[in-house]
Amino acid sequence: MSKLVACVMTNLFEDSEYTEPANAFRNEGHSVVTIEKEKNQVVTGKKGEVEVAIDHGIDEVNPKDFDALFIPGGFSPDILRADERFVKFVKHFMNENKPVFAICHGPQLLITAKALEGRVATGFKSIAVDMEYAGVNFKDEEVVVCHNLVTSRKPDDLPAFNRESLKQLAN
Repeated sequence: MSKLVACVMTNLFEDSEYTEPANAFRNEGHSVVTIEKEKNQVVTGKKGEVEVAIDHGIDEVNPKDFDALFIPGGFSPDILRADERFVKFVKHFMNENKPVFAICHGPQLLITAKALEGRVATGFKSIAVDMEYAGVNFKDEEVVVCHNLVTSRKPDDLPAFNRESLKQLAN
């Protein structure tokens, strides 16, 4: 069954951490909808290799309309977490136990949403202490699955991240 995946992102996302999962999701028949502050924007990855057209502005979407949430890493999650609209949006997915896929710095947005306490998760090594302060049982592993939450550390972990994310979407 095809799922609708919300992807929150802005400039300076980690190029491969968007493209590889998004392509994996689409190849399995799922739809990925990109969400930023305003629609009709084009955001650029931090390596400058990837440009992504934004489908919707955050004020135009309702998290209830989506089956899952995808947060690519890079600097994008840190930028987005300063905007309460994105914090509320991502918190909905955690509160409703919908699948959430966050890689690298992606968990920063979930930390700000105060949605990780009591979870087992991973992320880029520079945010490990932040995650621990947020009440996470941090694991330095390529992929960690905790109920509906799939997290990974870095681009090298993408095969495992994609595999486990697709398992969640198959449910």
